[in-house]
Amino acid sequence: EPPLPAEGAARLRTAFQARYHQFKLLLNANNKALEAMARLEQARRATEPFGMPFIRANATDVSVNVAQIIRALDTLAPGKYTSLWKRLREIQRQLEGALAAPSLPEAHALVLPVTAIHGGLAGQVGSKMANLGEVASRLGIAIPAGFVVTAQGYARFMAHNDLQAEIDRLLQASGAGLEGTLELSTSIQQRIVQGEVPADLADAISSAYGELERLHGAGVRVSVRSSALGEDAAGVSFAGQYRSVLNVSGEHLLEVYRKVVASKYNLHAMLYRLARGIRDEEVAMCVGCCVMIEAHAGGVSYSQGPAGDDRAVVVASVFGLPQAVVDGGAPCDTFRLTRSEHPTLLETRVAPKREQLACFPEEGIQRVPLPAELASVPSLHESQAVAVASLALRLERHYGGPQDIEWAIDERGRLYLLQCRPLHRAAATERAISIAEAPLVAGGVTASPGAAAGPVFVAQRNADLLRFPAGAVLVAAQAAPIWGALVGRAAAVVTEQGSVTSHLASVAREFGVPALFGVHDAATRLAPGTLVTVDASGPGIYAGRVEALLAAHRVIPPALAGTPVHRVLEHVLSIVSPLNLLDPDGPDFRPSQCRTLHDITRFAHETSVREMFSFARDQSPSERSSKQLVVDVPMQLWLLDLDDGLRAPATGRYVHIEDVASVPMLALWEGMHAVPWEGPPPVDTRGFMSVMFQATANPALEPATRSDYADKNYFMVARNFCSLQSRFGFHFSTVEALVGERASENYASFSFKGGAADLRRRLQRIALVADILREHGFAVEIVEDALRARLEGLEAGAMCEKLGILGFLIVHTRQLDMVMANEASTADCREKLRTGIGALGSSRPAGASGSSQG
Repeated sequence: EPPLPAEGAARLRTAFQARYHQFKLLLNANNKALEAMARLEQARRATEPFGMPFIRANATDVSVNVAQIIRALDTLAPGKYTSLWKRLREIQRQLEGALAAPSLPEAHALVLPVTAIHGGLAGQVGSKMANLGEVASRLGIAIPAGFVVTAQGYARFMAHNDLQAEIDRLLQASGAGLEGTLELSTSIQQRIVQGEVPADLADAISSAYGELERLHGAGVRVSVRSSALGEDAAGVSFAGQYRSVLNVSGEHLLEVYRKVVASKYNLHAMLYRLARGIRDEEVAMCVGCCVMIEAHAGGVSYSQGPAGDDRAVVVASVFGLPQAVVDGGAPCDTFRLTRSEHPTLLETRVAPKREQLACFPEEGIQRVPLPAELASVPSLHESQAVAVASLALRLERHYGGPQDIEWAIDERGRLYLLQCRPLHRAAATERAISIAEAPLVAGGVTASPGAAAGPVFVAQRNADLLRFPAGAVLVAAQAAPIWGALVGRAAAVVTEQGSVTSHLASVAREFGVPALFGVHDAATRLAPGTLVTVDASGPGIYAGRVEALLAAHRVIPPALAGTPVHRVLEHVLSIVSPLNLLDPDGPDFRPSQCRTLHDITRFAHETSVREMFSFARDQSPSERSSKQLVVDVPMQLWLLDLDDGLRAPATGRYVHIEDVASVPMLALWEGMHAVPWEGPPPVDTRGFMSVMFQATANPALEPATRSDYADKNYFMVARNFCSLQSRFGFHFSTVEALVGERASENYASFSFKGGAADLRRRLQRIALVADILREHGFAVEIVEDALRARLEGLEAGAMCEKLGILGFLIVHTRQLDMVMANEASTADCREKLRTGIGALGSSRPAGASGSSQG
């Protein structure tokens, strides 16, 4: 024998390896794109919060990988699918629009006086200050004089220091987890506090403060309060999440302004926005500056009770500044009044009071001892409690819903409204549940009704924000606003102090988390790690899980659907994930019909498989560039190793099946030889005459005749790839398969055509083969006597089993068309094929599929 020519085979291998590399790059990018789509889809149904960085990261991941897919396809088929780039650019523009930061409402003033503000300006000054301006101008309610640094002023400050781009970068790059969020929070706040207030904004603030000095005296002190866009809106109160600084001098006004702006990024505010699905970009930090009211008494009032079955007006009060009530840091007096036109007192509960918050003469506030004679005296006279209740009811009528108001009474007895917002009321409490066992702790005040169970976690310092485990019962000495960052992750909240009117109580009701306040010595009586059931409606705390209580008071977390971030997710998904290209053989399966990124991945994946396998089909390797496969079946087979398809390089002319390492080829071969072929079926006279006629009309059917069909009895193989083009009997079949570790990449296609009998009998055989393939999960298409079948996305073991079925059918359907004369013979053939396929599993050695993959 002359030496085997190796150049042709080497060129073929090199070409295949280059194409196979691009094909694998495409499949890898396709997997990454689909994984990112899946993460976005899962977020749509998840109860865990997510933010804009999550959406941006995954949307970008999809877009980048789709570009990689097109690039690889362009290498596989240069110039054939370049129009995909145009579709990608158009879809990317839509995606950029969906992800773009919302523009702030148009405003021209950096600072506005409160007298110029009304409810319609909430988009420029925030709901907190807009509400104050609204009720002052329309209802004549007394409020402190002041001004607001608007959203335009905030934008001017951020732009002057080039802060927003840096913050966006930090947010997008931030790591997951509370520790990463804390570091991020600290870093962003430092940048803001160190920023410079631009001259025009500083002048506007100075001018507005100068007007307050003109009206209220030189050196007038002010309260500087957050009034962020969205703050104090219905359903998302942001209660206690941002910073307020009281009794500030004009000298430090700009410094304090920066600190309040920076509080947008304190840890609990960031976690609150995340839990409530609020976009960071939508929160412009407006800041209200109002003349400081040196309060004789102050507090909070609800126009209705916080629980759904409580209809009385609730007034919580302390001597001194109302901050002690809203922060939950001190005992307060509680008054309950009727909801009548002229409220009357129903109940008074006087708390033992030892200190009060008061203004320093120079600047700032301090806790000072309360005179002993006032410790057990109500902080409000009955007439004052009635006046506060009447104010709350008046605001409820104006806004058409229950209100949560903060108020103060100055030394002259004048009542001022400091803040009003919609009241988030908890659902009506369920009927009382009788529990036989005694509670570990009884009593307390229901701040948010319901029952929940979890291990006790006692929070004492800021570092506990990082240590708090999801699903634990939060126990703290005070109802401090900082613990609001944990409410969304807590099963329940228990505090030793605090009232139902505190910020923490508002946040607990907003999240639907049971909260029990005023539980004496809770932090010492409840051991950390102990499993308890908190019955906030009872009220009481029980050892272990009390299923009766938990079943009666199911806690339903607030839905993320409808939140700003969720709306962005839905918009992004509408651009990314719908699949419109369903039929690869349909007239619309072309680049111009790709309307989403998923469409592009589908088109490119399908097309890449065709391009990859067409390369194998288009080759005509000669016997001298291949190795003859030595097998114990009466057929000639040749093998061309394209890339690691053999366990070791073959040096001679022959290879044995034991030398083969190709996973899909071994699976196919197992089906071809596992059940011996019994030989041609007995043919009736009509079948024989049909064969004779077809042989005369089509010389290519004569086995001895040299033809294009007879030249293609070849396996072209790689480690995870196989293309078989063969003639068995009088029919022609092609199998193309890719089988590897990633199920999403696995693919098998099968084509079957021809036969020796007339068209009717060939069609009967095609229908029989199609039925059997459909029974095993293949998608099948028939055009006259030609069949195409496909299967994809199975794990390697399952895919190998399906390839074994194809191998069996290739061998055992030979010449069946000759005997398909009637339904009975067809049924007999069907039963034999099913029996043979069933025998494949019993003949397969244990672990065969796994071992074939090495």
